Amino acid sequence: MSETLELLKELIRRESVTPEDAGCQDFLASRLQGLNFKEERLNFNDTQNIWLRRGNQKPLFTFLGHTDVVPPGPLNAWQSPPFEPTIFDGKLYGRGTADMKGGIACFITAVERFIAHHPDHQGSIALLLTSDEEGIAAHGVVKVVEVLEQRQEKIDWCLVGEPSSDKKLGDVIRVGRRGSLCAKLTVLGIQGHVAYPELADNPIHRFAPALKELTEEVWDQGNAFFPATSLQVSNINAGTGAENIIPGTAEVQFNLRFCTELDEDTIKQRTQAILDKHHLNYDLQWRLSGYPFLTEKGALIDATHAAIKTVTGFETLDDTGGGTSDGRFIAPTGAQVLELGPLNETIHKINEHIAIADLEILTQIYEQILINLLAEPS
Repeated sequence: MSETLELLKELIRRESVTPEDAGCQDFLASRLQGLNFKEERLNFNDTQNIWLRRGNQKPLFTFLGHTDVVPPGPLNAWQSPPFEPTIFDGKLYGRGTADMKGGIACFITAVERFIAHHPDHQGSIALLLTSDEEGIAAHGVVKVVEVLEQRQEKIDWCLVGEPSSDKKLGDVIRVGRRGSLCAKLTVLGIQGHVAYPELADNPIHRFAPALKELTEEVWDQGNAFFPATSLQVSNINAGTGAENIIPGTAEVQFNLRFCTELDEDTIKQRTQAILDKHHLNYDLQWRLSGYPFLTEKGALIDATHAAIKTVTGFETLDDTGGGTSDGRFIAPTGAQVLELGPLNETIHKINEHIAIADLEILTQIYEQILINLLAEPS
């Protein structure tokens, strides 16, 4: 069995359901102990964060990952226990195999191989791991970045090991992400008996025209790098459970995935204008999950394209689709950020898995990126 596969199996056995780390970071830190990485724990609240850095010179290359996983869901729906790594038909099954302990295992092995052949490499190598990515991400990378910024410790290149690949490993890299803005709207009415609507004010009825307008709003046209901004309603809740009561309130949750054509304040202003147009009595609360970001062509993208070509023989595609990642906290510091990792087909699903052959391919790509950027000059 390959070293990367064995490492991943050990990580899968640790039930690190967010925000738990379950000893993953301790295990990985001990593994890198003999390679001159300086270990720093930057824990906040119930979140485990670790910053491992080798060297003090620039440029600083950082692998970014998360050790937490989403809950497995109904255990009886899995073909094998989600935290018992199981090999079947050339694939390794288990929660986190693709998102994203597979990426972590590959970049740990890649770093070990690279240092073995290039002990006097240029610049510095760091690993940043958190246990708070699959949750609200309030005490993970966002807090670590604050510490790094305060002491002027700047990341130049950041590779996030999130599952970016589509049909085959390395066919897509994420060079940017849309922003994510969440809203919780409470529409206020007057509760009453359904037989006496004149004595009540139904918030569902009042909100319905505004909901139609919000969902039909053309927020922007997107651009060459991003699709148009999208608003999606995720939850509507109203009523007491009784069929003869007009509810007094209606709660609506919605999310906007927005591109670089919009900013947070503009979205808020336009949303409020629509609600006010319909004369609603409401309370609106917002939560910004992350700003959109885009990494322009440069050393990191060039090195990644070249590495994928060297290892696989094909060209990769730059893309900005998908959800958010912790890269959104690194990009505003001025770092070049991209995401490259396993196939995303089974992430967050029952029977999540990764092809065993892909582990070696991804490890080789990561190692080649390090060679392209940090190997000693010949």
